[in-house]
Amino acid sequence: MSHTVIDRKPSTGEAPPARSLAHRRMPRWAPAGIALASVALASALGMAAGWESRVQWGMIAAAFFVIGTYVITTAVEGSRQAKDRIATSVVWVCFVLAIVPLASLAWTTVQRGSRILDGYFLSHSMAGLNQNTPGGGIYHAIIGTLEQVAIATLIAVPIGLLTAIYLVEYGRGSLARAITFFVDVMTGIPSIVAGLFILSTWVLTFDMGPSGFAGSLALTILMLPVVVRSTEEMLKLVPNELREASLALGVPKWRTILKVVLPTAIGGITTGVMLAVARIAGETAPVLLLVLGSSFINNDPFDGTQASLPLYVFQEYMLGTPHSYDRAWGAALVLIIFVMVLNLVARGIARWKAPKTGR
Repeated sequence: MSHTVIDRKPSTGEAPPARSLAHRRMPRWAPAGIALASVALASALGMAAGWESRVQWGMIAAAFFVIGTYVITTAVEGSRQAKDRIATSVVWVCFVLAIVPLASLAWTTVQRGSRILDGYFLSHSMAGLNQNTPGGGIYHAIIGTLEQVAIATLIAVPIGLLTAIYLVEYGRGSLARAITFFVDVMTGIPSIVAGLFILSTWVLTFDMGPSGFAGSLALTILMLPVVVRSTEEMLKLVPNELREASLALGVPKWRTILKVVLPTAIGGITTGVMLAVARIAGETAPVLLLVLGSSFINNDPFDGTQASLPLYVFQEYMLGTPHSYDRAWGAALVLIIFVMVLNLVARGIARWKAPKTGR
């Protein structure tokens, strides 16, 4: 009986060599390092050339950043990865170019507006005060803005909500297409056109005279398409299974909309309404045509001229005196705070009403 002897080499405990699939990659801090180097190089070039404009320095730094990212990435990771990184670099450059002016404007407004912003400024009007002297406040403008925006919201929200419900739940045929077309047209209407329309109808045709309510009508025209569009998109996000389940239980369609569809989309609807309110709060042109402005406190939006924060900023800036400039910056800061609060409230409501995931 013969035995076959298999010759085995002693194992060394090492795995056979395999071809590595890993490629060289740049470290995570490389983009930040390239950005800092680009800024330093652009600053040095700007100082050497005697360029006083920091905008030129920034544009040159952006160009150095994009070019440097492409060259270094091509040398380290290859041309394919370099194309991906250069696209990312362009996005970051565009983001910085967009955010720098906004941050500069916000910082300037806070810096100059905070000098005059105090309790006296918020609780007094311009009644009986010489426009060229210090003092005065924006109490009358705050009242006008709150009343005009509130009236516009009370008119636009129910109409916009019902229009969106019709388009999503019932709209079929030529009427729905016509409504959609006119909503799209209204979205692009300039604010001055809305003001001129109300001026030619409400003020001149019906001889109602300037008032806060007239300004609210123009703001309603500007707010309505935003409410319709945002509500329409939120209603479309509601799953059809929820509607079908409710209808399968014998619930009427109007009750399904009221009890199922609207509660599901209420977070997004509220966010859209808040954003629409923030959009009209800073309108100046229709208010200038229809409300005219006033230095006195007028609590009645249906009778007589009124003030508003955007109009107050415009009028104080047009005076051209140092004190009027200070009041304009202070009113602009209050307006920005008002819009920011509305946006924060919208985001809070959206998060509060967002569908819960998990248990």
